[in-house]
Amino acid sequence: MRYRTRVTAPAAALIGTAAALTVGGTAQAAPRDTGTPGPETLGDSVYPSLGNDGYRVSAYHLDLSYDATTKLVDATATLRITTTQALTRFSLDALGLDIRTVRVGGRTAAVEQADEKLRITPARPLPAGCRVTVCVEYGADPSRSLPHTAWVVTPDGFAICPQPNSAHTVFPCNDHPSDKADFTFRVTVPAGLQGVANGLLVGTETLADGRTAYSYRSREPMATELVQITVGDYVVKDRQGPHGLPLRDVVPTARAAALEPALALTPGLVDWIEQRLGAFPFETYGLLPCNSDNPKAFDFTGLETQTLTLYKPNFLLQEEKKIGSHMMHELVHSWFGNLVSPANWADLWLNEGHADFYGLLYRYERGWTDSLGYSTFEDRMKYTYGLGDQWRHDSGPVAAPNAVNLFDSQRYTGGVLVLYALRQVVGEDVFHAIERCFLDRHRNSSATTDDYIAVASEVSGQDQSGFLKDWLYGTKTPRMPGHPDWTVTPVNSALASPHSRRGGHWHENSATL
Repeated sequence: MRYRTRVTAPAAALIGTAAALTVGGTAQAAPRDTGTPGPETLGDSVYPSLGNDGYRVSAYHLDLSYDATTKLVDATATLRITTTQALTRFSLDALGLDIRTVRVGGRTAAVEQADEKLRITPARPLPAGCRVTVCVEYGADPSRSLPHTAWVVTPDGFAICPQPNSAHTVFPCNDHPSDKADFTFRVTVPAGLQGVANGLLVGTETLADGRTAYSYRSREPMATELVQITVGDYVVKDRQGPHGLPLRDVVPTARAAALEPALALTPGLVDWIEQRLGAFPFETYGLLPCNSDNPKAFDFTGLETQTLTLYKPNFLLQEEKKIGSHMMHELVHSWFGNLVSPANWADLWLNEGHADFYGLLYRYERGWTDSLGYSTFEDRMKYTYGLGDQWRHDSGPVAAPNAVNLFDSQRYTGGVLVLYALRQVVGEDVFHAIERCFLDRHRNSSATTDDYIAVASEVSGQDQSGFLKDWLYGTKTPRMPGHPDWTVTPVNSALASPHSRRGGHWHENSATL
């Protein structure tokens, strides 16, 4: 069956504490060459302080317990790591967490919190190639004021929105999409509330004090920015998608009836996009309308977290033609962003450009006019083409963002324009072959812009590097193939692009809204 769940080891075995440090499965004493502290960066061009080198994470087990009276969370994060060099010290990303104890290989480690790093000095140095568990016990206050946070506080609990750089405000981690890992979860809640996380429910336990512990496992590896953990008064609504795909919506109980028309759209959306990108890549999909009407709760309409898309609930109360295009945008992220994650945050256009590309195609195919009044893909691209130089002036080239303009329209509709230009050159059939090959080759991993260019060249049988790099990195908009009459409006240095929002990190620049 297409959506059969693979058999994996029990969670305890998956992330159980190692009795000894091992290299290639054999216990060894630490060598005399004790190593050095691991680098506190993975060299991201947009967020250079994000992530940590010297090791890679293969699995996380997150055990969170929510107290409805204090509104606080007690938690344990257990990581299984493999060192890539000899380490006297290594670090995890962590911000706003009350660290209590850290154990490495079952032994208490010394810790230091500095800026957004949790520096860990194990009882003895770790040799290169060492597989070891790291267990961090900590507390968290979802309401804590921080420079940035993933916590979304609701009247009955919380949800989280980690993208792009805030997963480490919820759990200590190597917070970069290039280091994907397996995830298991245990979420313990008081009576009357439900705990939900990514993936499939694999166990429910009623505790002696009346609380309930829900256990989940994600079948496929996941980037930290795609984690979802939510607690609230929810009803879980199950339905079947195309080809037996289990669909699961997590809906505030009081809003379930009102939201049902939007939730019922998902099977048709999945069917449409599967015809273009192939079988849905994960074990389940569904929507999580967050139980909050606070306009400041989160600054986006929808946010992809793996197998569960977070939404503002009132957005989903609108008629289909107002929401269907953006629902497709978020669904497409299951392929572009989740199945294949960005290796560097500068590669975000691969996520957002593709999500808007297919979201717009779906809109126009359904005969819905967009927010600017256009009713065809070509007309919207001609309009966007005219803005090309202005956007490059305001937000830089499509594949060269910074932390301030990362989520500007240049990464969204500007990315669509690049894909449209490529399709103009290679033709529709070859373009779709490029898309599927890219997804196949880099599934369950991370990929760069150069990786996409390489696939485009290979599948088309022509070197596309010069063509695509002009579109992705040039300071001037290239001529549009097949449309010699299209013109670019000259740059007005005093005019900021009308589709850019400065100072935010969120997705309100999508053309599908």
